[in-house]
Amino acid sequence: MSEHYFTKIPLSKVRKYKFNICLRGIELTIVSESGVFSAKKLDKGTEVLAKYMIIEDGWKILDLGCGYGILGLIAARLAPKGYVVLTDINKRAVKLAKMNIKLNNIENAEVRCGDLYEPVKKEVFNTIISNPPISAGLKICYRIIEEAPEHLVEGGLLQLVARHRKGGKRLMEKMREVFKNCEIIAREAGYCIYVSKKSTQK
Repeated sequence: MSEHYFTKIPLSKVRKYKFNICLRGIELTIVSESGVFSAKKLDKGTEVLAKYMIIEDGWKILDLGCGYGILGLIAARLAPKGYVVLTDINKRAVKLAKMNIKLNNIENAEVRCGDLYEPVKKEVFNTIISNPPISAGLKICYRIIEEAPEHLVEGGLLQLVARHRKGGKRLMEKMREVFKNCEIIAREAGYCIYVSKKSTQK
């Protein structure tokens, strides 16, 4: 049985990869290894979210389930006066994300290891960005949505990417249930970017 990239400690033999990406005018060099999601190249879902995610300078940003860190790295470059916290349960992914922050000389970001929101207890953010692990099951993806409001400031955004016909529609329905709102801000190659805004105002 092959292990999933959301395994805490991958046991697969380590194969190393290195590639360059350019998104939103930001060039990054990425190091990766087997045992993490989309190890050999940038996956389409992450690419689409990186292209369209709403990031403002000065924001505190959470990259939840960061993998080797592409979304968090791009967010950090888009918000040089902001701060990015990247989290992942996969220890190999956490190690790689730390390496990529250093490799790309990013100073306004840090990586923490833990399950979903566990590493950011009692912290709040202006936005949470995530390419949720649909293959891990909707239960985990629903937790990302259900627990997001307590980690967002008033007016804060939850931004997710998914294939609309492969779980995305159900994520959108859950976001509407939890936040009472959800907007699709972009569509590309079957992927949608879903954004919900925290508001306690009636």
